[in-house]
Amino acid sequence: MTIEEVLAVEEMQVFDRKSVNIAPKVLAIPIIAFANADGGTVAIGISDKTRRIEGVDYDIQKLNELLRVPFDFCVPTVKVEIEKVQCIDFKGRENHVLLMHIEPSMEVHANQADEVFMRVGDKSKKLAFEERMQLMYDKGERFFEDKPVPDIDLAFVEKYIAQIGYSRTAMEYLRENKGFIKEKNGKVQISSAAILLFGKNPQLYFPRARVRFIRYEGTEERVGTQMNVIKDVIFEGNILKMITDAVAYLDTQIKEKTYLGEDGLFVTEEEYPKFVRQEIIVNAVTHRDYSIRGTDIQIKMFDDRIVVESPGKLPGLVKTDNIRHTHFSRNPKIAEFLKVYSFVKEYGEGVDRMCKELEAVGLQDPEYRLNAFMLQTTIRNSTLTDKKPRFGEENHGLVDKKPLFQVIDDAVCNKILTPTISENVKEIVEAFDMNQIFGRKEVKKELGYGDYKAGKAIEAMQVLNIAIPVEGKGKGKYILKEM
Repeated sequence: MTIEEVLAVEEMQVFDRKSVNIAPKVLAIPIIAFANADGGTVAIGISDKTRRIEGVDYDIQKLNELLRVPFDFCVPTVKVEIEKVQCIDFKGRENHVLLMHIEPSMEVHANQADEVFMRVGDKSKKLAFEERMQLMYDKGERFFEDKPVPDIDLAFVEKYIAQIGYSRTAMEYLRENKGFIKEKNGKVQISSAAILLFGKNPQLYFPRARVRFIRYEGTEERVGTQMNVIKDVIFEGNILKMITDAVAYLDTQIKEKTYLGEDGLFVTEEEYPKFVRQEIIVNAVTHRDYSIRGTDIQIKMFDDRIVVESPGKLPGLVKTDNIRHTHFSRNPKIAEFLKVYSFVKEYGEGVDRMCKELEAVGLQDPEYRLNAFMLQTTIRNSTLTDKKPRFGEENHGLVDKKPLFQVIDDAVCNKILTPTISENVKEIVEAFDMNQIFGRKEVKKELGYGDYKAGKAIEAMQVLNIAIPVEGKGKGKYILKEM
């Protein structure tokens, strides 16, 4: 980092600034908090209030005291990496700012007074006894990702290190960073995190580390002779591939409608905001408990909601009632990896942004529920005041469709349409709002028609003059005619 970057970064989940005059026992607090959470960096030699550059070079005794903090004031010792950044201090002298880089730890760390801290947002939170016990339990789970197993796709690692600007070889990166590859008793060990992120075929070692999409007809999950599954797709591969493929496929299942707005411009609305449906998948893959081998992540789509089920309870201090503003990574290496590909933004912002985007379109906040060892996340396509689905419920306050149905019935009586085609035309009129744009593609997706059936129904609507062609939206696009 440059001094300009150090000054520009806001204090947050993984970054803090401290004065060179900080007491060693006080410096221990953010170091411990970072080690107990996602890791982070402490910049020493900058006032955390005014960002005045003090530097560390002109008080060697003080500097040495601070360098001993991870060893003398943290129990057990916290592993840190030291970096010095050149700067000009507030007195105009050449100087350095000290960066302490702290990795997330497998252990629970405390200070000399046996107090445990954890990083939550831009604060170092002191844990109560029950929270400390919960953290100890979760530490046992979160570093399941470090359990050794074999096999790596080095070509994919090379693409990743090109993304992050790492200039050495793929194998050097794996050996020197995050403990992806270690040597123990003369044998090479590859961590589970490395397999999930960079493995050629992670499912050979984690058969249920995959994402399954299930589409149900209606609003209930039925089994046996009443089974209502209409789509069942499984996504496998490394973490990035699973997320990318699952998000792309879910996009194809989302309803959308385009209509003329009050200002005369076309407006397109989607059933669920793009970020929200991506985030529920990213969260599930990032924070699932990979030590639970018996099930996979399941995305269940109903007419009125999407439910994502992920193995593992909520980690750390996160509860169903504080999840919007509290962050803890069960798998911090996975979270950091996904941040490079912009699937994870800033730590802890995802749920809050989901809520804001849902609220902006009048939808309910996500619902979280623990069911045995599974976390269920639900988003609904109904508004806060109306429990009916948002899509298909409105007519945008325009006109009654009864005259359209009368035209269709008259056409049957006059033998212009067959009863079968008339029923298909009625279904299209019922399915699409006035001023909502449709064509063969939209009819096929909305009603499950084949290409021929959709085409014949639209041709019939043109004969009856109840479908008006729309210009500027591609060939074969129409809106319903006001009668």
